Amino acid sequence: MSKTVLSYDERIKWFHKAQFGMFVHFGLYSLTERGEWAMYNERIPAADYRELAAKFNPRKFDASAWTTLAKEAGAKYIVMTTRHHDGFSLWDSDANDFNSVKTTAGRDFVAEFVNASRKAGLKVGLYYSLLDWRCPGYFEPEKYPASARALVDRIHAEVRELMTRYGKIDILWYDGYWNPAEDIPMAKMARFWKARKLNAMVRSLQPHILINNRSGLAEDLDTPEQHVTASKHGRGWESCMTMGDRFGWGYIRNNPNMKTVPQLLQYLVTAAAGEGNYLLNIGPKPDGTVRREETDRLRAIGAWLKVNGEAVYGCERCELTSEMIGMWTRRGNTGYLNVFRWPGTEAVMPLVDTKPRSATLLATGERLKVKLEQNGRLVISGLPRRPPDPCVSVIKVRFDGKPRALKEKDLSKWLTGDAGKQPSAPCPTGRDSSQSPPAAGTGAFPQG
Repeated sequence: MSKTVLSYDERIKWFHKAQFGMFVHFGLYSLTERGEWAMYNERIPAADYRELAAKFNPRKFDASAWTTLAKEAGAKYIVMTTRHHDGFSLWDSDANDFNSVKTTAGRDFVAEFVNASRKAGLKVGLYYSLLDWRCPGYFEPEKYPASARALVDRIHAEVRELMTRYGKIDILWYDGYWNPAEDIPMAKMARFWKARKLNAMVRSLQPHILINNRSGLAEDLDTPEQHVTASKHGRGWESCMTMGDRFGWGYIRNNPNMKTVPQLLQYLVTAAAGEGNYLLNIGPKPDGTVRREETDRLRAIGAWLKVNGEAVYGCERCELTSEMIGMWTRRGNTGYLNVFRWPGTEAVMPLVDTKPRSATLLATGERLKVKLEQNGRLVISGLPRRPPDPCVSVIKVRFDGKPRALKEKDLSKWLTGDAGKQPSAPCPTGRDSSQSPPAAGTGAFPQG
């Protein structure tokens, strides 16, 4: 394997085009049916928690079923937890005998996952948590220095195994860089984990790899969690999110707070509008199967993307905003208005500074009327009264050039239809402009 690390632009290229990935949280914690934080939240002693490994034998685990689901959803890559905060590894680690091969299951789930992902044509991401709740040195490194050193040494050994045993890995998705004393700066935690040395080793073994920002270092990707917040232009980022509420990445038997398909699609489009990705999680059941509430939602997203994927995959940021209606994405000179709240037979977006050439419904190709009026009002008419898609409908607009927003140099000019024009003389007030302004409570603006 080449030792030359590829440039950031080369490594990030596929990621910027992918837009959508599937996250999988699966491990020993799935047996609790109370989420991946059960050991810590319930303060289960390490010896008692270890006994779960004797019961962990997911006979219906089928990585190809997961990758098939990811493909049906329209995802371009998939990320699986190889080891979460409980320290249980899903491969045959020489550095950690608390793993799925040396216990009852007797299977290397990482190998099965990687092979199935490659066969499905998906980019491969491996999640790895740095922390391990079983180690006193993680919680109190100054009190238990030997435990802390052993933990860090084991982490470096385990990550090396993941980077050398399974061929090309596209994303290393760290987690758990923090300490329970939440005020400890990231930079100090990065030193604790020896993150610079760790990531240099990773890049020497996988020169094309993308590394997220959860080892205490910025690296390649930002990872907003449970919200969609864009990073600066050119920076790779992905919003990771659960389908249920924020408390459950791993399987929770009773979680009624599932997001709707329209909500999930709107998050996906919002990420694409910010030139970022949406990493949507599933938490398979203890036997390895995926609950219907998750499969149905993923397949609905996939059905929408088959029709409207042009408005998501490989899209760039668009200057235009139409928050009351939806979100714009862009490809070159073409803008895609992803409509979250259907306006009826006419859609109006102000402050557009580029002349439109044509407008169509993306799903059907039906031509619409489009014109640019005063105040940069882009008016699209001839729309059906009801939304063509019950979740998100897309209007495709071709412009004369890259669609740009009209800049308001005088925030009041729109009142006379002149938005975007330079400020002129102050409007008449009926009094000498040299007079002092009226005292508070006596002027033209209402008080209180």
